[in-house]
Amino acid sequence: MKVLLVENVQGLGKAGEICEVKDGYGQNFLIAKGKAKLATNEVINRYKAQQKQIAQTKALELAEIKQLAQSLESLEISIAKKVGVNNALFGAVTKDEIAHAINEHIKVSIDKKWIVIHDPIKHTGDFKVEIKLGSGLSAQILLHIIEQ
Repeated sequence: MKVLLVENVQGLGKAGEICEVKDGYGQNFLIAKGKAKLATNEVINRYKAQQKQIAQTKALELAEIKQLAQSLESLEISIAKKVGVNNALFGAVTKDEIAHAINEHIKVSIDKKWIVIHDPIKHTGDFKVEIKLGSGLSAQILLHIIEQ
């Protein structure tokens, strides 16, 4: 019996592969548990069309992420904070404050979890902040911390 694997099956194959299995194993385990489908031409063609649609969707998402990365690269943001002695801030600049400032500037929702601050920002000056956008892409913005 030939089956099309819908998900990875240890010791048999990966999702999308067509495997030859014994009838009982195919019917009673793989197909019954939803791990495979009977490999007919219709099922194979539908699976290929589905995978093509998924690939197109991922390509569109990747293009949107690249466009967002380009718009973020040219971005400079200023945040005003209260300053004490020697240009030291009262507290540190948080990811939440940075995300809020970016969202106001470009009208795109940036989650604070995407922002990477290597060292805490506790004084005035210019800082590079990395924003991880997913799919292995990231952007750096220039952050100006000024006295309020």
